[in-house]
Amino acid sequence: MADASLFSVFMDGVFLKNFLIVQFLGLCSFVGVTKDVKSASGMSGAVIFVISMSALVSYFLYTYVLVPLRLDYLTTIAFIIVIAALVQLVEFIVRKFMPPLYRSLGIYLPLISTNCAVLGAVLLNVMNEYTFIQSLTFGVAAGLGYTVAMLIMASIREWSNVVYVPKAVGRGVTYAFFIALIMSMSFANYFKVIPL
Repeated sequence: MADASLFSVFMDGVFLKNFLIVQFLGLCSFVGVTKDVKSASGMSGAVIFVISMSALVSYFLYTYVLVPLRLDYLTTIAFIIVIAALVQLVEFIVRKFMPPLYRSLGIYLPLISTNCAVLGAVLLNVMNEYTFIQSLTFGVAAGLGYTVAMLIMASIREWSNVVYVPKAVGRGVTYAFFIALIMSMSFANYFKVIPL
């Protein structure tokens, strides 16, 4: 898919292949951190950084190390190591410079390293045979798509604390998945009709 335009790669990452809403990858943080917008935005910033840098590093690792040395069977484990190292860097920076955010994210910050959305982004770059620019574009777009979904979910959940929500809809995780279902239907159906 090296012939795909950067615009279509970007739209895929943000909307059409949104990891949270369309592909349902990385739901742990989606449900756990979206209780308030502040935590959701902090987590989103961390995920944007990790996905973007993972896309960048993984492209060079795969293209210039794994494939030439015929070690491409180690792709998944190599990408996991890259992601884990980047998450450790983010965790160190957030703990050092933003302690309140670090405390509000709790266990979910280190869980970025096992977030299948991050691994999914770098594996899709390889599977789609994206060029360097396309890989970086898709990484940034996937992070932005994650952010869009997180902030919409957090806004709805915060708003629902001050309005009446029927008991049939539920509270907590049940309510979060109900919102995710509605968001998924809107993303999947709306963006299918837009030609890219």
